[in-house]
Amino acid sequence: MAGIVSYGVYIPKYRLKLSEIADVWKKDALEITGGLKVVEKSVPAVDEDSVTMAVASSLRAFAKTQISPLEIGSVFMGSESHPYAVNPSSTIVADALGIGNDYFAADLEFACKAGTAGLQVTLGLLDSNKIDYGLVIGSDTAQGRPHDILEYTACSASCSLIVGKKQNEVIAQVLETSSYSSNTPDFWRRDGQMYPSHYGRFTGEPAYFMHVFSEAKNLLAKTKLKPSDFAYCVFHMPN
Repeated sequence: MAGIVSYGVYIPKYRLKLSEIADVWKKDALEITGGLKVVEKSVPAVDEDSVTMAVASSLRAFAKTQISPLEIGSVFMGSESHPYAVNPSSTIVADALGIGNDYFAADLEFACKAGTAGLQVTLGLLDSNKIDYGLVIGSDTAQGRPHDILEYTACSASCSLIVGKKQNEVIAQVLETSSYSSNTPDFWRRDGQMYPSHYGRFTGEPAYFMHVFSEAKNLLAKTKLKPSDFAYCVFHMPN
């Protein structure tokens, strides 16, 4: 059974307090932080982007294992902020890590689940014995239109997973995956636009909650498990 062999996380050291953003727009800082339950956010340095952060988190993942970069058979990078519209981020990262040339690669964009999609694809390659190890990355730099709610909560970070199938190396098995997908237009960014747009509270009931509850029911039905079988549950947290 395939699973996570190693992981690495990179968060830029710079922080921006939400109270400072609120002050610029003459808003009540306590009302903003009290409503969002967020005090500060990470922001990249002037020389950082989603690719440089992806390299940093991947180096930390490799530092925890004896696996050579040359053993990696696939590299999938999910992001909403790829630095190039045409020029794959995944190959830039692979080249920086010394992965060589014998690997599958693709950049993924799927709002906030691009990294998860990369993990699902990699698990498929492992289960079909196409590769021995895969690298999956989710990396983003902050994107938020000035004076938009995203300016307060969109931040920067990267996470890298090395995924494999040798049971003596796996630290977290992936027992099952399932997806609930729809064309719900709650969040988008057209080509050439600098910032994403969203429908505000429309992203709650018909988007976030419908998908989370529906998919949870699908996964429980698929695995024949009950909510009481789980000690912890971690959801996507947009704020």
